[in-house]
Amino acid sequence: MAIFLVLVMLLLPLIAQINVKCTFSKYSSVSNSRGLTADEVARRILDANGLSYVGIEHIKGNLSDHYDPKANVVRLSDSCYGNTSVAAIGVAAHECGHACQHAENYTPIVIRSKIVPAVSICSNLWYFLFIIGLLFSQMTIGTNLIYISIAMFAAVVLFQLVTLPCEFNASDRALKTLERDGILEMDEVPKAKKVLTAAALTYVAALISSIIQLLRLLAAARRR
Repeated sequence: MAIFLVLVMLLLPLIAQINVKCTFSKYSSVSNSRGLTADEVARRILDANGLSYVGIEHIKGNLSDHYDPKANVVRLSDSCYGNTSVAAIGVAAHECGHACQHAENYTPIVIRSKIVPAVSICSNLWYFLFIIGLLFSQMTIGTNLIYISIAMFAAVVLFQLVTLPCEFNASDRALKTLERDGILEMDEVPKAKKVLTAAALTYVAALISSIIQLLRLLAAARRR
């Protein structure tokens, strides 16, 4: 059973990543009938939601698209910027969904933003504290470090859990906007949905993997 859980923990995120890349690649060859580019769609969505102050930038990379709330910028990667595919438009609309969440103070995104600094520290330090704790496991300080490291990793898992509604909501906003505003044809929306669903599943896979890891850490601590 332990080996099975380790395999799930390792393979599930990998499978999810392969799936999103394959799905995006498949629908990157399907252009929207209106000939709109992803950056044009992003501008239209932002303006329609009163976010004319949010900029759009072209960045290097593949599927490195994101919304930067500090700079108020939607950044679109090489795979999306200037691209007319339904896949690229779906991703651009999704990132605009995040911009709308921040503008509306959507509760999960507010919580996520507030815990980012602490989670960043926990993500970088938990493993080292856990190893040090194991080295000094016969001492009280070692035991304390082990449980502190587990608590830090639990914070990372909590962050991933809070991220899920943010991602699913952004995708839901994107798809509704693309359909309601007639940006994509009715037969094009399901194709964009497949891309966004595949992307969302990477977050689900990461969460499941982290939960398994958390359970393994707790089990290891109890076995001491």
